[in-house]
Amino acid sequence: MRNEGAGGAGRVPARVLLRGEPGGWHWAVVDDAGAERRSEFAGAGTRWPAGESEPAWWRRRLDETAEGLREAVAERLTDATFRDFGVETRITWFALDDPVEWEGIVTLREADPARFPGRVPPFVVTLEPGRGALLPDANLLFSTRAADAWTTLASVAERCGTRPPKTSFLCGWAGHRSVRVGRGMLSLSTGRGEDGVERLAEICGTRTPGWSGNPEMRFRLDGVDLLDEPAGDVVALLRELDHEIVRRGRSVRLADSGLTLHGPDGPGPAERFTGASLRLPTALAPLWTGS
Repeated sequence: MRNEGAGGAGRVPARVLLRGEPGGWHWAVVDDAGAERRSEFAGAGTRWPAGESEPAWWRRRLDETAEGLREAVAERLTDATFRDFGVETRITWFALDDPVEWEGIVTLREADPARFPGRVPPFVVTLEPGRGALLPDANLLFSTRAADAWTTLASVAERCGTRPPKTSFLCGWAGHRSVRVGRGMLSLSTGRGEDGVERLAEICGTRTPGWSGNPEMRFRLDGVDLLDEPAGDVVALLRELDHEIVRRGRSVRLADSGLTLHGPDGPGPAERFTGASLRLPTALAPLWTGS
């Protein structure tokens, strides 16, 4: 994201604007004195890139893009306001030209208690290679049938006060659904065993850098917080616990455990891992029948 100008710096935000144009998307913060600070989002704009008539699904794609960018604006603005003033923001959005132009009215609110260490317990996902994962109120085992896995994911959404699980198509899996946990994402994928039954096949957690939201989602293996500690320390601790480490690009794989840790895109070493996914270890995959 690129900033243009410093108007409004250090002043209380009053409005935000989000607009998509053929060449890209941008957003602006308007402070209580009327000064505006504009920032650009990287990525494609609103024009169908093929240069032909837009396909029927392109409008839906723009809807999804605008929704994601509104969430990004809300997170960035509330983080900046908390940093500068010790309070947070809530944005009420209005469509000016749906889906490509939006205006949001900003109101201030007290800081989320999860901003302060120890005030809100984290949502811990304890990984158990070869079996699955333990959640605060449920288990997600690789013997779990798809319907039960989706029910568990829906209960996580209810517990965390987020939207119901979102269904997506993911090549190679029979089913894939995800739910927000704080600012992280807990995702489950299913596959069909040799007996034809659809069961849980992969458990994945992703988090972007920065504040983790309420509740904070932690992925834990053998007492190591995989997404919270520096990446180098995580690898060193796992080696001390006799895990075999295989590096592949920006990912680290524990072959005997079925665990893969993902680093963020971009140059330079990863400060922290941003994703962790667990599957059945290769040695156990042929036995994946749920019995």
